[in-house]
Amino acid sequence: MITLHMVVLPFLITLFLLLIIKFLPMNVPDKEKLSPYECGFDPSGSARLPFSMKFFLVAILFILFDLEIILLFPLAWALNSQSHSNAIILASVFVIILTLGLIYEWLKGGLEWTE
Repeated sequence: MITLHMVVLPFLITLFLLLIIKFLPMNVPDKEKLSPYECGFDPSGSARLPFSMKFFLVAILFILFDLEIILLFPLAWALNSQSHSNAIILASVFVIILTLGLIYEWLKGGLEWTE
């Protein structure tokens, strides 16, 4: 059963928050606020440095194979169950799919550091 305070209280809280937002000062960034801070000195160079996509690829591959290991950990508990063959088949299919993906990436040249 819906009571009056279940309807009115959320409405009042919402109205209160909208009023607070309306009366808070606006944040207007200027040149000084948008510049990088370097101990009071003018910046000596750009704050944005170029990023090599090779490092990004290595990080993604690390995360992928790290997750593979995490997903294979429950295999030890699955082998204690009665269906050993199902657990081994599922783990083998999982590892084969990831290995095929790694071979594909290798053949496409995604793991080459020199161009």
